[in-house]
Amino acid sequence: MSGEPVAGWTLRPRRADTATVAYDDGFRHTEAVQAVTARILGSTGAELTAVYVPAEGGGDLQLAEMVGGSGGLHGLPTGFPLSGNSPVAASFRTGLPLWLSPAELAHYGVTTPGGADAPPWDGAGMLPSDVSLAVLPLGGDAKRLGCLVVMDKAPDAFDADRRHLLELHADQVSAGLEAVAARVMARTERRSLLGPGLDTLRGGAFTLTLATGRIDADVHVLELFGVAPEQFDRRVETLLAHTAPDDLPALMSIVEPGRLPSPGQQLSIRIRRPNGELRWLSLRCRVLVDAAGTPERMLGVVADASYLRPSADEVSLVQQLSAALAGATTIRDVGRVVVATLRAPLEASRVAVAELEADRFVVSVLDPPEPGAWPAAWRSEWRSEWPDASCHAMPTLESMLRAGHVALWPPDAALEPGLAGIGPGGLAVLPLPSEGRIVGVCLVGWDEEHRFGPEERSLLTATAGLVGQALVRAHALDAGHELATMLQRSLLPRKLPSLPGGVAVARYLPATMGLEVGGDWYDVIPLSDGHIALVIGDVEGHSAGAATIMGQMRTAIRAYAVEGHPPDVVFSHANRLLLGMETDLFATCCYVDLDMEEGIAWFVRAGHLPPLLRFPDGSTEELSVEGGPPLGVAADGEFPLTEVGLAPGTVLVLLTDGLAESAALPLEDGLRRVRELLARADPADAGQLADQLLGETKRRDDDVAVLVLRYDGMRVRPTRAHWTVWRLPDAVMHARRFTARTLRSWTVAEELDVALLVVSELVTNAIAHTQGEVRLDLTLAADRLRIAVNDASPRAPVKPTSVDWESTGGRGLLLVEAVSATWGSVPLSGGKQVWSEISLQPDERLGAEGDPAGTAGPREGEEVP
Repeated sequence: MSGEPVAGWTLRPRRADTATVAYDDGFRHTEAVQAVTARILGSTGAELTAVYVPAEGGGDLQLAEMVGGSGGLHGLPTGFPLSGNSPVAASFRTGLPLWLSPAELAHYGVTTPGGADAPPWDGAGMLPSDVSLAVLPLGGDAKRLGCLVVMDKAPDAFDADRRHLLELHADQVSAGLEAVAARVMARTERRSLLGPGLDTLRGGAFTLTLATGRIDADVHVLELFGVAPEQFDRRVETLLAHTAPDDLPALMSIVEPGRLPSPGQQLSIRIRRPNGELRWLSLRCRVLVDAAGTPERMLGVVADASYLRPSADEVSLVQQLSAALAGATTIRDVGRVVVATLRAPLEASRVAVAELEADRFVVSVLDPPEPGAWPAAWRSEWRSEWPDASCHAMPTLESMLRAGHVALWPPDAALEPGLAGIGPGGLAVLPLPSEGRIVGVCLVGWDEEHRFGPEERSLLTATAGLVGQALVRAHALDAGHELATMLQRSLLPRKLPSLPGGVAVARYLPATMGLEVGGDWYDVIPLSDGHIALVIGDVEGHSAGAATIMGQMRTAIRAYAVEGHPPDVVFSHANRLLLGMETDLFATCCYVDLDMEEGIAWFVRAGHLPPLLRFPDGSTEELSVEGGPPLGVAADGEFPLTEVGLAPGTVLVLLTDGLAESAALPLEDGLRRVRELLARADPADAGQLADQLLGETKRRDDDVAVLVLRYDGMRVRPTRAHWTVWRLPDAVMHARRFTARTLRSWTVAEELDVALLVVSELVTNAIAHTQGEVRLDLTLAADRLRIAVNDASPRAPVKPTSVDWESTGGRGLLLVEAVSATWGSVPLSGGKQVWSEISLQPDERLGAEGDPAGTAGPREGEEVP
């Protein structure tokens, strides 16, 4: 139709000076518009359809293409002044569609019974008095492409459904014109990413009743799907059967129950024709709802989208992006993948990926990351690592997200500064869709002049869908991992205690594959007499049940250790406890009781990995520790002890199997790798050493826990003395005499009276309120004196809340609390220990001659007042 005059109409000749804009590649705008519109407009069902586009210079709208018409219609002009009062110019200026009945057209003075002999309409003939006219703007506010004019010979030709369909047709024509304009203006010397350009678009319309699945489709739709009209049964399943299975979920999500339909939705789908050909179609639709808000009908326009057919380069790039996104488990990972995959092929200057949270853009990745590379409006929002800006600060971007289509802005486009500064040479805005909503946005900008071809639109559209789905998946994974990590860390120690003669650090990393919480744990437990316990374990499985058992086992082992049980007894008790629980899970564990003064360690292993040692000379060793069965497996399991001496400068490493074993790494090779890392690490910084052992693996099939102890040895060892208190009338006096002799031999003089007061109160309470043996322990370490009284009663002392002046007792613990730096009570096997620590002056540990205190024993028989 585009090359012949329509009956009753005089088409302008195709000259270079009439609505034709010639570019350096010799491609004419008029011919491009005709190629796009010829097969779209024929499906509107109107008497005549036409497209007007801005002429060169921008003063007029010129007729570019016309389809249909009959001999009785005449008077449609070949051009309209933009400043005129015609409906076409008004719609172009306002961006609003006009639906004009014959009576409304009369107000414009464009209809007359006289036909062609009537006064002119903006310099042209008049329209007959019995026609209706629809004028729809093409393109957005920032870039108006023209107007679509539809004429029908009926008084009320444009009901609600017809208007919806024509608006969808207008969207289809706009997309085609944008693609062709990009093709026309693209520099021929610029390398194309995807190969050939836009093919001719063809389109048709349909109406689907959602309650029954009945669909009314015109012959153009049936032709696109390869269905003969006489064989079409008006069932939507007949057309869906031709759709590629991978595209069905996105297609069905349009009418998903409970989801609010958007005003206009667009999808690119693939269908398989009867001859086996795979064809790309562009679907634009609107879902109409009833009074209750339930989707009732779908009106749609389907057009051929052969230009979306991927080339070899596009397939390779999309496959690369899809494979990389499959391994992206966090929102930050998704952004990095997008930057790494797209920036170099697109030769882009900037790439930004942001989530859409409520009414704010939350940026996850910027490349380049320097604030100076981004507009001032972005830098002003740089509250944290990346900007966090309101959607309302960039209205153009906000409107693009509402539309949900990829937007390509040419160089020097009239954009707000926050967007124009991203891509002064060209800007691509990619709304990231998923499950029928926009979840984020990707911005790609160029500094140098960049003209967009239709191939890039195809690539960016496909990219946006992949990234949107990956973003939602990563968001769910992030939320799940955050919950799992929070639960896991709440069951682990918040911080490790400071140790005399060593430094302990721990690291824990949750698994990245899956969302379930794991059962790895670690602990460092201070014990009496300068001992500490190091524990690492792993409960079978990844679930809330495993985490619960982990928390119970950690608490139980800590309790048994603090009670003073040896390591093998601790495991025996924990084993019986786990067997008595209502669970089928078992736990592996490694327990080390280390004497920090002597450097002697006792190891017990229950089905766990052996410990690793790094000696002061840099060599490493996998300790041969005799092991027992995992906890919770055998009631009569035995857990033998293994004794090992540690020299100062030795590093002890306890780890779980997540660090040394995976689906791609055998356990033996994993332990060898950890030992190599341990040998190369610098033990001077225990925290950095632990980080180096974790390596750089981002994908973890299992949780990872590492406990590292650097044993330095004590420069000044604690000095200890013990006294067994006999239950005699003068027992407290003997305890005071022993304490005085011992402290004087240690040259502790200034705090002697305070120490004697504490000894008197603690020993008196033990004799008065308990039965059995009472023992007094004195320990001098660094700048503290520790006084501990052990008795056979498990009942902890209770400090009175108030003491009456007339009462004869109850003040002892109040006095101890008042004079002590700290005090407390810990359970021991079959009893308890009440202790008090007294701060000493820095020079009290040295004797008069400058020798370390404690070189002389207490002087026997010394009387104490």
